[in-house]
Order: sequence, then structure tokens, then C-alpha cells
Amino acid sequence: MHRLFAAFLATAMIGHAAVADAAASFKIVTASERGTYIQIGKDLARYIAPLADIQLDALPSAGSAENVHRLRFEPGVKLALVQSDVYQAFLDQAAAGNAEARNLIMPLRVVMPLYNEEIYFVARADSPLNYVHDIRGMRINAGPVGSGTALTTTTLYNLMFKEPLADANASFLSNEEALAKLVTDRSIDVVAIIAGQPAKVLTDMKPESRQYVKLLRFDPKDASSEAVLQTYFPATVRATSYPNLLTEDLPSLAVKAYLVTYDFNLGNTREHLRRFARDMCRNFFILQSNGHPKWREVSLALPDLGRGWAYYAPTTRELQACIATRVRAAPMPGQPTPFVPSSPACPQQERVLGLCR
Repeated sequence: MHRLFAAFLATAMIGHAAVADAAASFKIVTASERGTYIQIGKDLARYIAPLADIQLDALPSAGSAENVHRLRFEPGVKLALVQSDVYQAFLDQAAAGNAEARNLIMPLRVVMPLYNEEIYFVARADSPLNYVHDIRGMRINAGPVGSGTALTTTTLYNLMFKEPLADANASFLSNEEALAKLVTDRSIDVVAIIAGQPAKVLTDMKPESRQYVKLLRFDPKDASSEAVLQTYFPATVRATSYPNLLTEDLPSLAVKAYLVTYDFNLGNTREHLRRFARDMCRNFFILQSNGHPKWREVSLALPDLGRGWAYYAPTTRELQACIATRVRAAPMPGQPTPFVPSSPACPQQERVLGLCR
């Protein structure tokens, strides 16, 4: 009897070990601890990953450019959040002959587009600056090297004024460090911040903050705006998102965020990512109801990508099948429709992409 019980216990333990072994340990790289990306990563880790037998750790990072490097080379990193202009900048560098950029970006694949991230330019409340096109020649904090913010800020500046942001006027500090300098020693005139609203770094500001800082408006009719709107999207920063800073909605700009992976071929990794995509689609309503408000702006769709971009085949098949099922299950006309949201040796752009050594 004892031997029978021991055999039964051993079998149960083996079965338990097999279940434990089935769970994969993955990482997703995001951005600042006070940004939107890390909240999106934590939502995926909390609500979706366990359904796919994945232990997903949402890790902070400097931002999109660093995420490309970490997704490519850091063990355990299987997913990343990357801005569209950063992804395209790597592709452009690769097409221009930069071998390191090609090695980094060509094996990466898109899981799905997410949402638009708002672009904020913060100035002192007593500053003569009122519009984004007023920032020419100002001392601007572009965001940490390796961040999407740095790439976006320098790209926007170049598009608007047909010249690079002068190195003498550029700083690459964190949002918090830069905001402190903006209002204390006044060594910075403008702080660029990119984050989906509501962004914690701005929502944490107290009502008295209006005495010290303001957000600049984007004017789509200004002559400098035409080139910008070929790469970025018009957006509205809502007063309800930042009642301590705004009394009315503010016209702004945005950049698209993408969920990205690597072109993994190992069967176990492919299988877990396939299941992750399936469970994300099937349980999308949980993300929209319990996750960050930005999930309500995400549409379950796989639109055509730009030249050089590619979707990850295993997740694409799952998402396409799931999306088709949702379409077939849609109500007939007249019935209520469920909500489905839709240095000279190293140029500035290569520096912010982390391609210089």
C-alpha cells in the first residue's frame, strides 16, 4: 500500500513538474517607470500572459531605440513596445547601408499596432513660447539617448525647421531631471515628453504647477507643420486628462506605438507567442475594461505596414482567425454593437538610435 501511494505521489509530482515546465518565462521591454508603455506591459503581464502559460515581466527601459537593441540581443526579451518613427528610422539607416542597423531591425516583426502616443512640449509658464513652431533655437531636452522621445524630438525638429537640433542646445536627461532644470536653474527652455494620455509624469503635477509650466500648442496651419504631418498624426490633449495643467483641450501631435517581437523559430517560443496572441484577442475586453485607458483606443486589426515592415507569422495567423470570428459574431443591423476599438563622425539620429560606439 505504501509503495502504491509512493508511486501515485511520484506520478503526481511529475505531472506537476510538467505543468510548471510548460510555463515560459518571457520579458517585455517598455519605457520609463512613469510612462504609459510600462502600464501597457504590466496589463499584458497581468491579464493575458498567464492565460498563455507565460510568466511575463514588464521591464522599464530608456525607450523605443533601446528596446530594439534589447529585443535583438537580451536573453529572455521576447516582446517590446516600439514607436513607429523609431522603427522606421532603423529601417532607413539600414537602407542607407548601416550594417548595424540592418542587423538590428531586419529580424524584428510586428505583432500588432497599438495606439497613438501624444507628444508634449513643456515650457515655463512665463515663457514667450506658445506654439510648437516657436521652439526653433531653444534649449531643448530631447529625452534620454536610446529613447523614442529623443528620436521623435530630433526628427520633428529637423522636419519643422529643415535643420538638426544643434548639439549645443540639446540635452538628453530624463523627464524628471529636465523638468526640474526647466523651472529651477532655467538651463532648459523646453522639455519634450512622449506618452499616451493620461501620462503619469503630467497627471502627478499639482494644481499649483500651472504657475510654473505650460504645454505648447501645435498649429497645423503653420508653414512648418506640413512636413511634420507626413510622419506624425494630429492629436488632442484633453483637459480632462490633465485638469491641474489645462483649462481647455490642446491641439498636439502623436506617434503610433507597436507591439513588436523577433522572428523566433524555436518551437516552444513560437507556440507560446501564438497562444499569447490568441488569448490577447479572445480576452481583449479585459484589457479595455481593466487596463490603461489607452487600450480603449486600440483596434483589433492588422493593417498594411510600411515598406520593410513585416508581421510575425505565428501571431498573425492567430489574430486573423480570431478577428474573423469576431466579425462573424457581430450583431445584425439594428442590434447593439459591442465596443471594439478599433559628433560629426556620428550623426545625431544615429546617436539617439544607439548605433554609435
